[in-house]
Amino acid sequence: MKVEVARSAGFCFGVRRAVEICAQQAQNGKKPVYTYGPIIHNEQVVSGMEKKGVHVINGPEELGRITRGTVIIRSHGVGKKIYDQINAQGLALVDATCPFVKKIHRIVQERTSRGEEVVIIGDARHPEVEGIVGWARGPVTVIGNEQEARAFAEAPENSGSQIKKLTIVSQTTFNSSKFHNLVEIIRKKRYYVLDILNTICNATEDRQAEAKELASRSDVMIVIGGKNSSNTQKLFEICKRECENTYYIQSLADLDIRLLPSMSCVGITAGASTPNNLIEEVSQECQK
Repeated sequence: MKVEVARSAGFCFGVRRAVEICAQQAQNGKKPVYTYGPIIHNEQVVSGMEKKGVHVINGPEELGRITRGTVIIRSHGVGKKIYDQINAQGLALVDATCPFVKKIHRIVQERTSRGEEVVIIGDARHPEVEGIVGWARGPVTVIGNEQEARAFAEAPENSGSQIKKLTIVSQTTFNSSKFHNLVEIIRKKRYYVLDILNTICNATEDRQAEAKELASRSDVMIVIGGKNSSNTQKLFEICKRECENTYYIQSLADLDIRLLPSMSCVGITAGASTPNNLIEEVSQECQK
């Protein structure tokens, strides 16, 4: 059979940077070393870091019990209160937040500081979005689906003839076409001067576009990534629409070639937090 791996599959810039920072601190950092939340959404990587002595802190209460050492901010970023807490406790702080996410932090902080209204297009429960909200100096609205967009657009306080200014930003790993769709719902219904900032990472857009094209000409599509990876979940949704035989796996152990239908072309893509060695292992297994 023919096996084709998407060129964009695997670590993105922000994830690679965070993993390298984490590995460096494991070797040379002020011990003990922690990450606030998993450094990336990949259980294999997190487990590997744990073996190197890097432990995960789950939430501000657990952070409050840390009395010494280094705390690494995860690639998804966190709200300002967590930075303040780490500094107040006298811990060493190392920031591994993706620079593209940091840019959104600055935008939201600046716009809300001026009293402007901000909408974040994304999943309210995702740690990246939670971190972005944590930099607002005023109310922000998170919108993740059409129902929420229409409810926002039709809210009584948002109707009438008064012209307001609204800034729209996006979670970096959000589905690009879905972002534009939600923006259009708001655009059509609101009395607003809109400042639309498409902050979806270019790597995310490229990965989604390539996955869609590859899935459209594959008999079977395999999507590799952690179960909590937002960008991998979106890749699976995109591929599933193009190729009915699309499978979501986290590791080689989840792949049983015998259960796959007869095939002549297998496409493989992977989320931004998926190590290249895992992608290669899956590719080799499919070629056996």
